Amino acid sequence: MRRPDLNPVLALCLVLGLWAASGLPLLRVAPNRLLSGEPVYLPVLLQGHGLSAGTLLLALALAIFFPMRRLTHWIVLGLVSALMAAAVWLAGDYASGIAQTESFLARTALGAGFWSLMALTWLIGLDAANHLKISTLPRSALLMLVAFPLVCMLGLGYGGNLSIMKEYANRQDVFAQAVLRHLQIVAVAIVPSVLLGLPLAWASYRHPRLRQGIFPVLNIIQTIPSIALFGLFMAPLAWLATAYPALSKAGISGVGLAPAALALVLYCLLPITRSALAGLEQVPLAVKTAALAMGMSHAQVFWQVEVPLALPVLLPGLRTAVVQTIGLAAVTALVGAGGLGSLMFDGLFSAANELVLLGVLPIVLMAVLADALFKSLSALLKGPVL
Repeated sequence: MRRPDLNPVLALCLVLGLWAASGLPLLRVAPNRLLSGEPVYLPVLLQGHGLSAGTLLLALALAIFFPMRRLTHWIVLGLVSALMAAAVWLAGDYASGIAQTESFLARTALGAGFWSLMALTWLIGLDAANHLKISTLPRSALLMLVAFPLVCMLGLGYGGNLSIMKEYANRQDVFAQAVLRHLQIVAVAIVPSVLLGLPLAWASYRHPRLRQGIFPVLNIIQTIPSIALFGLFMAPLAWLATAYPALSKAGISGVGLAPAALALVLYCLLPITRSALAGLEQVPLAVKTAALAMGMSHAQVFWQVEVPLALPVLLPGLRTAVVQTIGLAAVTALVGAGGLGSLMFDGLFSAANELVLLGVLPIVLMAVLADALFKSLSALLKGPVL
């Protein structure tokens, strides 16, 4: 019979983590960046460091049998923070040894076991933070504090000899430009989506019959593959740029930011419009009647009364649109828009896995931060969001 205070999430993640650490390679050492290399498993990494790293693993494993009290969850969070930093330290230390003994072309890449172990450790931390039953803002700050030692180690140069860090060093200037371009693509897509989605929601709210025409079209757009939708805009925009040179001078052409932004705007319209409509529907009629009685126009009532009151319901749709756009913006590199997707596809085309990760990991981090930001905003407006 299972103990009533046993944490099943912690137990499952630890079992999977031990399996990943023992059965999957934590690192791969290759003579150059194009080869997959030889696997390196946990016992090799623990040589000379077994006491420190082994103690952390043992303590986290014993946490399964601790009573599920508030203190236990704080201890687990501390162990998670230390274990994540220790994993990077072990990997970086081994990579430094390879850099000193092997050719300068040798690469030490993070393996499947490392990524699995880090992901499962982070899930343990998320579970412990959720068990503390604190509101969204303090929980987000706590998770940032858990990741702080890991960020500090990377900032201080630990792991600089790992393959992914060497790829970053080789493309540091291009990387910064790619991040800024990616953020620009997201902003250019989100702002027009909001400006179009809110009036569409208002029109659907005022004239319910319009919903039968608007939402089926928006639903169909969501089913079109992103690459196909980008391609559909290339020929018309190229023709417009040729026919009207002023558009070409303004930067509108068949490739680049224009087709990417148009496609992303269409993808964003459904979640923004649907959530805005749901928010408008929950605005009390008495509030709108009172605003009109005070002499406000319908436009003033919409922007100054209805939109602020609908904002708590609108934010989840905007959150979905932003996170979705951050991911889809990577694909826009195929139509010449640039961004982090260009690094990702350069790595795919040259069979350089670490270069792919250099493009993918910042996208994942952006999406996580955007999601946390909108959760915090929702918490400020209407309380904790799970």
